[in-house]
Amino acid sequence: MMDCDLWHHGDRDLAEGLVDLAVNVRLPAPPDWLRRELAAGLTGLAAYPDTTEATKAIAARHGRAPEDVLPTAGAAEAFTLLGAASRPRYAAVVHPQFTEPEAALRAAGHPVHRVRLPRTGGFRLMPAAVPDEADLVFIGNPTNPTSVLHPAEAVRALCRPGRLVVVDEAFLDAVPGEPETLATERLPGVVVLRSLTKTWGLAGLRAGYLLAEPEVVARLRAVQPPWSVSSLAAVAMVACSGPGAVAEAEALAVAVERDREALLAGLAELGVTVAGRPRAPFVLIRVPGGERVRLALRRAGYAVRRGDTFPGLGPDWLRLAVRDPVTTRAFLTAFGDCLA
Repeated sequence: MMDCDLWHHGDRDLAEGLVDLAVNVRLPAPPDWLRRELAAGLTGLAAYPDTTEATKAIAARHGRAPEDVLPTAGAAEAFTLLGAASRPRYAAVVHPQFTEPEAALRAAGHPVHRVRLPRTGGFRLMPAAVPDEADLVFIGNPTNPTSVLHPAEAVRALCRPGRLVVVDEAFLDAVPGEPETLATERLPGVVVLRSLTKTWGLAGLRAGYLLAEPEVVARLRAVQPPWSVSSLAAVAMVACSGPGAVAEAEALAVAVERDREALLAGLAELGVTVAGRPRAPFVLIRVPGGERVRLALRRAGYAVRRGDTFPGLGPDWLRLAVRDPVTTRAFLTAFGDCLA
């Protein structure tokens, strides 16, 4: 079933001159301290990449063993590796969610069963909805695009012998305290994915990693192209895993919560329906005539993420990235005009 454009991402909703509420990258550029680290790394570009130090830094950041860590060229590479290394009898993807996992599985020739979470339940995870025969399951936490943060116990309830559960935590460092994470514990049959893109403004660098049992890591490393993680990505992994960077990410997450509440208050004043209880740096809304409203916003100078490319949603759904208060106020004014 390919009723949605699974390869459509927020960057395709952008155009020159539009204010970006479509892409979930918080910073317009890496912070100064990170740029200095990357600049210093330029002197080593003649050598082939070595992710040894990055692996150690990521392991220390999450309290895991280095053999539990696999650096990747962005979290998206992990989906491709899982598709290549797995031979699932029954792969299930919990939707609505980031479409890259399903796209990667289909590209690898695996049929995919879609588990659609109901809007009436606030898109909350119901473990019993995943068929017992599923031996490979993908779930986002917090989920893109719904912004729902699922309880860790609900995600753990998906685990069972013979099943691999892949939890995409790409946005969890944008939630203060990183509640409900499974990154800090080695759980049988669980793979956790993380990304440095969202918090640190590194979409162009492709820096991410996965955490899993050593035998799973070894299986995925065996199908990973040599040197797929660049030297500069490895530098970023070390820099962003240190205590100072983790503390800064926490401060950014607190600021995101504050900015998101301002956006939610403005949407409530406009009478706009917001899905569930948003916890990520974006919110999912539903408006009648969503496609018309989205195009009107473009004419007004704003790009928002269309929802009809997410299985389980449709054209009346739009995803809005959380931005600073000035941008949010201006957007809400334009949005009110478009709704009128």
